[in-house]
Amino acid sequence: MRTLNDYFLTAEIEDISTASSTFVAVPDGGRIIKIITALQGAISGADAGISFEIGGTAVTGGGITVANSGSAAGTVDTAEPTALNSVSEDGTIEMITDGASTGAQKLLVTFVIRR
Repeated sequence: MRTLNDYFLTAEIEDISTASSTFVAVPDGGRIIKIITALQGAISGADAGISFEIGGTAVTGGGITVANSGSAAGTVDTAEPTALNSVSEDGTIEMITDGASTGAQKLLVTFVIRR
């Protein structure tokens, strides 16, 4: 259930099949309570591992594996962080892809943040 204290940030990883980091600016403090991803097309070769960090520290329970088997545009994966998930106003969240898969595809990421 969402409350009036929740807000949403949406960001994009340009290519989950290339190892990289992308930073998302945080407009207001709170805790990440859910991470939702939407794949924009099929990947192959291997699963893509996506992790998230705040200030260089991994978000506990925040990792997502985008499976290559059966992947397609619109595939959704979720995670519900359990600790080390506090964000500060004017801070950043780092989105990291391991680049293990093949096939250049975008991944949209939505963070649900509770103030």
